[in-house]
Amino acid sequence: MAVDYTTEASAAPESRFDYYWNQHGEWVEEPNVRRGGESGVQRVRAANGQLLYVKRQTGHIYRSFSHPLGRPTVLRERDALQGLAELNVGVPKLVFCGAQRDPQHQWRALLVTESLDGFEEIDKWYAGRTAEQHGEALHEAVFKELAATLARMHRGRWQHSCLYPKHIFVRINGIGVDARPEIALLDLEKCRQRFSATRAAQHDMKQLRRHSSFSDADWNKLLYFYKTVFGSPLKGLE
Repeated sequence: MAVDYTTEASAAPESRFDYYWNQHGEWVEEPNVRRGGESGVQRVRAANGQLLYVKRQTGHIYRSFSHPLGRPTVLRERDALQGLAELNVGVPKLVFCGAQRDPQHQWRALLVTESLDGFEEIDKWYAGRTAEQHGEALHEAVFKELAATLARMHRGRWQHSCLYPKHIFVRINGIGVDARPEIALLDLEKCRQRFSATRAAQHDMKQLRRHSSFSDADWNKLLYFYKTVFGSPLKGLE
């Protein structure tokens, strides 16, 4: 279903919320029940051809010291999208985010982002395109860009909290000697800032190590590039 979000961009927030709430498309993540409510993601296409992802939630909240009564998780994800973008960390472009209570005082919440055109999961890229296929220089450049992206996030004290390879995407811009990798991170619903950059880094990098299919040589290469940007090595990850 087409969504004319270029027109909606100038509308009042309440009108934009109702507009996006009433749009429907293909489910890419069927609504699941958790956190006291439901959450799912639909794919819709804007009138200008841009593919959008609409996360739709009802009563789906998290609690924290700052929000003991509960707050929609998309608001935490919006904060992360904005915070990471300020650190030059690749994330989906935010189109709209909003939350309101229905007549029964239950939260309804929306997060609308643009698709990451041309990107693919890094594990798929890693499995299907070996260094021999596209050259050692580009293979190494991907790990260098990934390391720099993660280090910038962690130096800003942001912890992804769900750093699995399926949430790391890569796109190669250009061809031949002009090819340059670009990294983007998805699924920031659990992302939060820690008091310590080192704690954020330890959590995420250990999680990535457990779940990635990187060879020992490539993992050590990633750590080498990472610590040059982060500024210090991380214990227990060698």
